[in-house]
Amino acid sequence: MSLWVKINDRLPDNNQRVLAFIPENKVFLPGMQLDFEIREIVVLHFRENFYAENANKKEKYGPHFWSGEGNSNHFFKDVTHWKTIPDGPQKT
Repeated sequence: MSLWVKINDRLPDNNQRVLAFIPENKVFLPGMQLDFEIREIVVLHFRENFYAENANKKEKYGPHFWSGEGNSNHFFKDVTHWKTIPDGPQKT
């Protein structure tokens, strides 16, 4: 099983789907009460140089981006660590 990698040490491959660690990540629950729970590990796709051609956003958010599945996109600085998604069980 792979270990958690600091984003300062190494980045995933472009468009790689990974488990991402986001400290204190709030996920809002369905409904109008704004109830939420903390989910610090989410599945994201790494988007290398996403803001390469937008100088304002690149300066504000950094060059890269994390796109989520559903409504869970995150700016590059939100994620502190990542790891590869393990393979599923093998057919027997």
